[in-house]
Amino acid sequence: MIQRNEYLRRLSRAKDTRIIKIITGVRRCGKSTLLVQFQEELRASGIPDEQILSIRFDNMEAEVLLDVHALYGYLENHLAPRRRTYIFLDEIQLVPEFQKAVLSLFEHRDVDIYLTGSNAMLLSGELATLLSGRYIEIQILPLSFAEYWSFRQGEREDAWQEYFRYGGFPYLSYIKDETVRQDYLTGLYNTILLKDVVARRNVQNVMRLEDMVRFLMDSIGSLVSAKKIADTLTSSGRKTTAATVEQDLAALRDAYILYPCGRYDVQGKQHLKSLQKYYVVDLGLRRLLLGEKSRDLGHTLENVVYLELLRRGYRVNVGKIGTREIDFVAEKDGQKSYYQVAATVLDLDVFQREIRPLQEIRDNYPKHILTLDTMPIGEGGIDQKNILDWLTER
Repeated sequence: MIQRNEYLRRLSRAKDTRIIKIITGVRRCGKSTLLVQFQEELRASGIPDEQILSIRFDNMEAEVLLDVHALYGYLENHLAPRRRTYIFLDEIQLVPEFQKAVLSLFEHRDVDIYLTGSNAMLLSGELATLLSGRYIEIQILPLSFAEYWSFRQGEREDAWQEYFRYGGFPYLSYIKDETVRQDYLTGLYNTILLKDVVARRNVQNVMRLEDMVRFLMDSIGSLVSAKKIADTLTSSGRKTTAATVEQDLAALRDAYILYPCGRYDVQGKQHLKSLQKYYVVDLGLRRLLLGEKSRDLGHTLENVVYLELLRRGYRVNVGKIGTREIDFVAEKDGQKSYYQVAATVLDLDVFQREIRPLQEIRDNYPKHILTLDTMPIGEGGIDQKNILDWLTER
């Protein structure tokens, strides 16, 4: 079992607080495994089994608890007397009106509640309103490269080639046969698209949606708008409107397939509403849909860095400074960092293109260039680092 240590630390910090912990993320990214690992930590710390209640709602044995009243009765009857009960409800969105049971227990019993879900709609509507200020969301991503290499062992470069090609869905790290890997990714993608997008949002034109996903995955690292996407689809024979594209984009974001990255004006210190970039949750899905066409090295590396910054707890935007662009402006705890990402900057013209936007920034926050070059050289306080070193630094 691959340990997700950073997420476990975040859960441990929130343990025993009067806050509901809601763990979200794309299907098969490791949410259920994380709950199991955290329950093992509880047991290791001396919490007995009778104080731990765990239900996984996508299992047949939990079918009788898909009714909210049956669920509440079961949980109420299994609470540890005069002691805190740790409650884990996995894929809770499968229970209609589940919030009634969760809120009633949370308000009136000595419980510590952990929920998981594979769709952001879990936090929409009534639950978010009723829980305002009483929950935290912990978004889980597929394995980082550091996690993948730690499990795989061997030479770092070999692990990187596999990770870059197949992505970081945890179970893939156990599969060695390429055909089985492709079949697994295909089944996973179809399940996400059909169950978490088409069914939940009642999408009528599935072929148009699939074409839009391919377009976005082919356009990672490029600024797009709903109108541009609609025009592209219409010109290829999939007539649609910007309004429909907006709805489909929301569904893809809710299913955690695609992550938006908005724009930030560094000089004006304001977020811009027009245009944004999208990045895919896992490179294996991108290669599945685009094949070898997906080998746009620079933008693919951007995707890796963007997800890693999210894992490290940053809020990330594309930077704008005058007419130039900074790949990422990352902010955490009131501090900023700036990142440029390129396959290589050994060519002088490429180096000047990448470093110039950073040189125009007048503040003193850290500035970085990440590349695959093995002999990085900084300049003028701008740090240049090999991307594999950066991904695996502690």
